[in-house]
Amino acid sequence: MKLVKLIANLGYGSRKDVALMFREGRITDPQGEVLYADDRVEHASIRIDGEPLDPPPGLALMLHKPVGYTCSTKDPGRIVYDLLPPRFRARSPLLSTVGRLDRDTSGLLLMTDDGALLHRIVSPKSHLPKVYEAELAEDLRGDEAATFASGTLMLESETTPLRPATLQVLAPNRARLILTEGRYHQVRRMFAATGNRVEKLHRAAIGGLGLDELAEGHWRALNAADLTRLWMAEPAAL
Repeated sequence: MKLVKLIANLGYGSRKDVALMFREGRITDPQGEVLYADDRVEHASIRIDGEPLDPPPGLALMLHKPVGYTCSTKDPGRIVYDLLPPRFRARSPLLSTVGRLDRDTSGLLLMTDDGALLHRIVSPKSHLPKVYEAELAEDLRGDEAATFASGTLMLESETTPLRPATLQVLAPNRARLILTEGRYHQVRRMFAATGNRVEKLHRAAIGGLGLDELAEGHWRALNAADLTRLWMAEPAAL
């Protein structure tokens, strides 16, 4: 791929904008030597204004989503893209959220421009465990774990029962819930079905991938080892 197209697809500007950057000498190699649009160089050897080029297509990242942000590109309020470099919204292929967390839910959110990876993660066939920690309005009754594990719980307006889910009690009104599917507002609706209400909700892990020490509102690109951990059977939060 020509350098102008490569850099434009990473969101640095239109092809016209990038061509101007070349003419201005802003695109260089690591030693500061000016590059030209028809040069053949490795992605890792390109600098713009002295800074390394953003990751190439195939980017996957984790974001520690705070409460108050939506997984949207068009919401008039705060959106998760506001937490990333502005040019990430202009990447081609598009950088998309892998599933969604609602505005009032915090925690691990994956994003990628790799369509095959996205579909593999969200596919109902993947059975990838997702770990949530919930703070409830009322204390647990004591029968929730059996109800969620039964595989017979039917949510309102649904026509098929939920897959069995694992509940672990953390405190009288706090619980960890491990799901292998992702229906609309599933955790909140599950506790509502038991007569309770979720006050706070946090996603701690997806597969074997947890937030580690990633601070709220921060992100980092995933490497090959991270993607291997993602598909580990044992949830990271346990």
